[in-house]
Amino acid sequence: MPDESRHNITRMKPFTHVYFIGIGGIGMSALARYFRHEGKEVAGYDRTSTPLTRALEAEGIAVHYADDPALVPAGFGDPASTVVVYTPAVPANHRELARFREGGFEVVKRSRMLGLLAAGKYVMAVAGTHGKTTTTTLLAWFNACAAAGPEGRTDGGSAFLGGISKNFGSNLVLGSGNRLAVEADEFDRSFLTLFPDQALITAVDADHLDIYGTPEQVREAFAQFASQTVPGGTIVCHADIDLPLPEGRTVYRYALNDVSADFHARNLTLTPRGTYRFDAVCPDRTMEGLELGIPGLVHVENCIGAIAMIWAAGFDEAALREAVRSFRGVRRRMDVYVNTPQRVYIDDYAHHPREIEATLRSLRALFPGRRITAVFQPHLYTRTRDFAEAFAASLSLADAVLLLPVYPAREEPIEGVDSDLICRRVTLADKAVVRKEELLDRLRREPLDVLVTFGAGDIDAFCGPIAKLMTEA
Repeated sequence: MPDESRHNITRMKPFTHVYFIGIGGIGMSALARYFRHEGKEVAGYDRTSTPLTRALEAEGIAVHYADDPALVPAGFGDPASTVVVYTPAVPANHRELARFREGGFEVVKRSRMLGLLAAGKYVMAVAGTHGKTTTTTLLAWFNACAAAGPEGRTDGGSAFLGGISKNFGSNLVLGSGNRLAVEADEFDRSFLTLFPDQALITAVDADHLDIYGTPEQVREAFAQFASQTVPGGTIVCHADIDLPLPEGRTVYRYALNDVSADFHARNLTLTPRGTYRFDAVCPDRTMEGLELGIPGLVHVENCIGAIAMIWAAGFDEAALREAVRSFRGVRRRMDVYVNTPQRVYIDDYAHHPREIEATLRSLRALFPGRRITAVFQPHLYTRTRDFAEAFAASLSLADAVLLLPVYPAREEPIEGVDSDLICRRVTLADKAVVRKEELLDRLRREPLDVLVTFGAGDIDAFCGPIAKLMTEA
């Protein structure tokens, strides 16, 4: 594809107002914050009030929670000055979306708007069916702390993240430098609006089959994403991934401890505070004695991928060492709420079998011999239907499993598809499906030791109450 195609997506009229339909999504809220920072008038709709939408309101962005065109602020009524951004998770019969389309407004998907903002930047895009949020956040933090070019240290640039970074306190990073770290989302093929200078692919597993249809079509989409890396650019791919990759790009492989990979860890050692010390092996050097600031082997592997990206772009090694040590992670990604000798509570966004498996294996390594209880809220009926066996196998790595009802998100129920479809297949004796209103009472009766909650729905509403329960005498 000619390089000029990278910029075709950016051709939009000038605008002063941006209205977001689905403003509370993690990617949408980052865009809303960006345009607010740029001096645009910003407002939006979302289905429910959440901590994220309330934070947007506190920042001066008008948000309402009923699908009613009459609630759109009057200043957003001119098609000549207003652009409407929507998330593909919004149903096709959304009344506000229909009214804007009928009124002649420019209406664009979130992914297209992200493509607009990428124009003129050195784009460092992280894609993958799991691991991309933490890896993108690591990369953004490394850029902020340790970016360097031929002249020495440089401004680390900006980032659009798929989670709330604990270091930045936001899902948006704004800088004057030319680097742009961005999470490239495969849902609805959104990542195909990006033409990155660097592309990292963490994993290519079957997912979003309601969109893609077959695992092979998922692979084809990732192969196309890789092919959209600009000629002369860099592709960093996990060593386990087998994709056709384009010629004319520099390709590197990374892994946790596969010594055949260009980037890998060696001498992994668990520290007394539950983190890992390791050597990062790169093509031109080995950085010995790094210590990642958050626990989990899965995150050490994510760290290696992020190191590969900043290594290819240019970095200051001493500053990178400190950035690895000072990384504080992402909310809802192995997020530690309680960690005492008696009890541990961790919350995790995992909603795919491979993600759950990776987190549970990391917890087994961190807490050998301890009893692990997993609470899982399945996300989407289609995903529950397609991966019931795989979810059960992953959850069976715990010692006890509680399942909440399926979180429907954008979907209508499917007959015969519910959380019991997974529960019946879990090989543990200690398993049950519980209603949300029963969960806390059930946990009070459990012999809790290490507890982990999983899910991409609204299970995080329980984090505070569960943390309180886990610290009760």
